[in-house]
Amino acid sequence: MKTNIKYIEYLVNHLLAQKSSQKMEKALNDLLTASELDEVAKRLQIFEMLAEGVPQRQIADRLGVGIATVSRGSTVLKKHS
Repeated sequence: MKTNIKYIEYLVNHLLAQKSSQKMEKALNDLLTASELDEVAKRLQIFEMLAEGVPQRQIADRLGVGIATVSRGSTVLKKHS
């Protein structure tokens, strides 16, 4: 597990080193496939919509994701509250 932590720290530092939103977007596009980037963006939207009180089923329908994905986001938010 320590090896994974090292790689995650490297990733975080790489992203933090980007000097503009354009460079950050390029770095993310270089690192992730279009599908992966879309999934990450949707997960962020899930967090925001949950925080706004939007019902889970409505979030799933709006974003075209499974209810399990939304439920996972809800669990993460509850854990960090």
